[in-house]
Amino acid sequence: MNPLLRFDSLPLFDQIRPEHVPEAIDALLGEAEIALETVTADSFPAQWTDMARSLDVATEKLGMAWGAVNHLNSVADSAELRAAYNAALPRVTEFWTRLGADERLYAKYKAMDVATLNTEQRQAHKNAMRNFVLGGADLAGEARTRFAAIQEKQAELSQKFSENTLDATDAFAYYASEAEVEGLPQDVKHTAMLAAQTDGKPGFKLTLKMPCYLPVMQFATSSALRETMYRAYVTRSSDQAAGDGSKFDNTAIIRQILALRKEEAGLLGYDNFAQVSLVPKMAQSPEAVTTFLRDLASKAKPFAEKDLADLRTFARDELGLMNPQPWDLPFISEKLKEARYAFSEQEVKQYFTAPKVLAGLFKIVETLFDVAIKPDQAPVWNSGVQFHRIERNGQLIGQFYLDPSARTGKRGGAWMDDVRGRWQRPDTGVLQTPVAHLVCNFADGVDGKPALLTHDDVTTLFHEFGHGLHHMLTQVNEHDVSGISGVEWDAVELPSQFMENFCWEWSVLQHMTAHVETGSSLPRALFDKMLAARNFQSGLQTLRQIEFSLFDMLLHSSHDPAQDFMPLLEAVRREVAVVSSPPWSRAPHTFGHIFAGGYAAGYYSYKWAEVLSADAYAAFEETAAADGTPSVETGTKYRQAILEAGGSRPAMESFKAFRGREPSLDALLRHQGMSA
Repeated sequence: MNPLLRFDSLPLFDQIRPEHVPEAIDALLGEAEIALETVTADSFPAQWTDMARSLDVATEKLGMAWGAVNHLNSVADSAELRAAYNAALPRVTEFWTRLGADERLYAKYKAMDVATLNTEQRQAHKNAMRNFVLGGADLAGEARTRFAAIQEKQAELSQKFSENTLDATDAFAYYASEAEVEGLPQDVKHTAMLAAQTDGKPGFKLTLKMPCYLPVMQFATSSALRETMYRAYVTRSSDQAAGDGSKFDNTAIIRQILALRKEEAGLLGYDNFAQVSLVPKMAQSPEAVTTFLRDLASKAKPFAEKDLADLRTFARDELGLMNPQPWDLPFISEKLKEARYAFSEQEVKQYFTAPKVLAGLFKIVETLFDVAIKPDQAPVWNSGVQFHRIERNGQLIGQFYLDPSARTGKRGGAWMDDVRGRWQRPDTGVLQTPVAHLVCNFADGVDGKPALLTHDDVTTLFHEFGHGLHHMLTQVNEHDVSGISGVEWDAVELPSQFMENFCWEWSVLQHMTAHVETGSSLPRALFDKMLAARNFQSGLQTLRQIEFSLFDMLLHSSHDPAQDFMPLLEAVRREVAVVSSPPWSRAPHTFGHIFAGGYAAGYYSYKWAEVLSADAYAAFEETAAADGTPSVETGTKYRQAILEAGGSRPAMESFKAFRGREPSLDALLRHQGMSA
């Protein structure tokens, strides 16, 4: 039987093959079409449960099967799977677009007696009515047809953008000599040497995958090598890429996407796409967002200017670099941090073995949120994938896949995605528990030793687990607003960024470190140095995020898609940045968040959610024990107000239920060492 058509268990990832995709999508689209015709018939009652029992059950099957294919396309890309995915993508997109604009279905929702719905259903109904409008349900005739065509074309272009980014990243390799890799950490050199041997080449194979690229930029003593790698990285998928790398150029795709988004906004009666994007978010207008970003930039800029001056002084006095270039800055930063705080990232890394970090993460989650995390079994797509279950009082709450390692054919970055949501199923009456994907791109262990994580890697793991907890600990039974579903996009990063704070607590770190050679815990003296360096260059880092966020918002509000978008980025950099980028740098061309990841006119969400998360974490600082141990009572209050509520009410209501007031910028500035 086709594994994509099995819904009596978790996805059969080990059995799914490209040839299964067409048959499954045919069958599931057919079922969904029948369900749509059934519930939109005049005789069908406009009742929430009746409609869910027919339509939602059918569309959930389609969503789960397509989600499995989409997931494999991201973590186990192959030419055959890519072809099957791309062949099905237009049909799946067309169905969801048509469903979201079906005037008969819209009429059924309008006809529902909202008074008969429970609180969760009322919120889901409110969201659905909003989404019908944003989905073009009020359009007619030519405008409706054009709107549907725009959605299909955007899906196609976003997929091609992702493919170009992945292919450009995978296509690059530089085989360095022993002399060129001087300064690289031993584990990175060893991995690079093995990779070169696998290719039948001498030397060390360096790639643009983050576990290789970042250490080269931080530790390689050769400025020429750093320049080679930097130029390759920042010109990926652009007209500036060397050799035949320009065949992955995303320039035309970006311009097409921007034009389609502006046209979509016009059809819906908005001036620009940013206005459309903000309708389901906490922010009230593009102007409110740009004001927030510029205000934060003005507070951060003096700190960033000092950060840069420190770098230049150190480069001149200690490294003999009189005119440091952008590819030198990560190297200078690492050397300055080592000199100022007397430790290196490589020294710290030896203590963060992946199994120990995971055990420490589980311990703090179990303690604060009254759960137990246990190993579990499910079919997986790669032997390195782990599967776990979360229980409370012996009852299953949720499950998750953890795919930690970088590899060829796997999209870069880190993310959480849902496999299925919590739902009191209307067809069986059974309570369906949520399941999540947690995906990272860490380096594998070498010579039989466990993988070693940088502290940034540890923070990334906690970040994605925060998203997972939001999805899995929900107590909402209506799947459209359970977990992360229905949560405003600019609040969805609150639980993820909140969890990052625990990576800086001694009471937590003690339980998640063991030296790879000796097994000893992280020394307190080394932790104190890390803590002192926590806000090292936070001004520069803040401005970098604001640069991307402001560019994104202006790109989708005031920019003319017919014009080149690079001058806009240069103008934003002149306004907020203190570090100049080379004229050939092409950051937008791999900016997957806004061109392929759902963050269009929403990248500011990371900074806004930092305000929310810092303020939320301040409650733990205020109630922690004398030794810094977080308060279980505060953990319970946070779990109930934020995590369990999911999208069943506006995010501001959930925040105020936890903190008793609206959020303040003060905690963020204090956490990042930028308070007055």
